[in-house]
Amino acid sequence: MSDKFIMVKQFESKYIPLSNYFKKCIKKEFILTYEEIEAIIGQALPNAAYLSSSWWKKTKPPALHYFAWINYGYSVKDVVLGETVIFQAMNEVEDEENDIDQDILVIREAELDDARPFITLQETIFSETDFMLYGESDFQMTVQHIRKQMTVWKSSPNSVLFLAIMNGQFAGFILLQGHSAPRARHRSSLVIGVKKQFSRKGVASSLINRAFLWAKQNGVTKLELTVVKENMVAYRLYQKAGFENEGLRKNSLLINGQYVDEYYMGRVIESEN
Repeated sequence: MSDKFIMVKQFESKYIPLSNYFKKCIKKEFILTYEEIEAIIGQALPNAAYLSSSWWKKTKPPALHYFAWINYGYSVKDVVLGETVIFQAMNEVEDEENDIDQDILVIREAELDDARPFITLQETIFSETDFMLYGESDFQMTVQHIRKQMTVWKSSPNSVLFLAIMNGQFAGFILLQGHSAPRARHRSSLVIGVKKQFSRKGVASSLINRAFLWAKQNGVTKLELTVVKENMVAYRLYQKAGFENEGLRKNSLLINGQYVDEYYMGRVIESEN
């Protein structure tokens, strides 16, 4: 898009992920479903968004939510209440740009409302690979349990859960789990998962980079993970991201009746604190 229309206007923090989505968008016109928008922001839209199209087409205070798209040169063309919203660029867009099959990735910290979709995301990933700690149907998760765990992570100085949303769909996650012992509070262990349909789209590397940034900003100076020895795609990804092989754990997991080894990998992070 040529010369995006930029306004320096603030809005509710819940709409920052949506703003980041529009910041990356270059298409002239596109549709987002309500479900996709709520996945991007990690919370339910207000009742007004379901009851009146005027909520979407507001362009004057005291409402501020619309700056999430207006700041980056988009307006609302049409709304099917409770279903879809059509956004259009306010500036001219080259035809070839509008024809691009663009993948837009937003990475944000998980909210409590993400508990159910996070469960679904994990169940899908566990069913697609034998390289995770849990296999399909190995771990029965409830919304209540996950919400409690999310509350613990949010209150921890060295733990956090980030979700990757690509094109409004939950694509993957990265979990940093910190240690409570005073002598190990500088360390966090990583767990990464990406749905197969979003593999080789840069989701995993983007999640890792977000984890690096968070660790640096929060005084976590050592990140650790394990990877199944046979999972060479992940092993090479972690090597490329700067993780070093720190050892081998023999017979670490029992998968499909067979013992498998895991590599210990780690990376030292320079803290900003």
